[in-house]
Amino acid sequence: MKELFPAKQVMGFVFSLILSAVALLVYFVDMSFVVGMTIFILTAFIQAAVQLVVFMHARETNDSKSIFTTLYYSVFLALATVFGTLLCMIWGWNY
Repeated sequence: MKELFPAKQVMGFVFSLILSAVALLVYFVDMSFVVGMTIFILTAFIQAAVQLVVFMHARETNDSKSIFTTLYYSVFLALATVFGTLLCMIWGWNY
């Protein structure tokens, strides 16, 4: 019966709840903006990784290498877009 219990999924769910509680505490605890946003961003990325690996079974397929390559490329494009926009619009980069 032990092999039928989804222990990995239950632990992933509990870890997701803990990460959500940490992010919620940022709202209720008086801390600086920079510290709060850092905690928000870290918990968001960790929770996205937990969701991908545990619940979307990214490591359980034969094609996991292409899944993670696509994920890394997507994260790179998103960061390049965000920081490129900040560079041009807020930090006043003129070419």
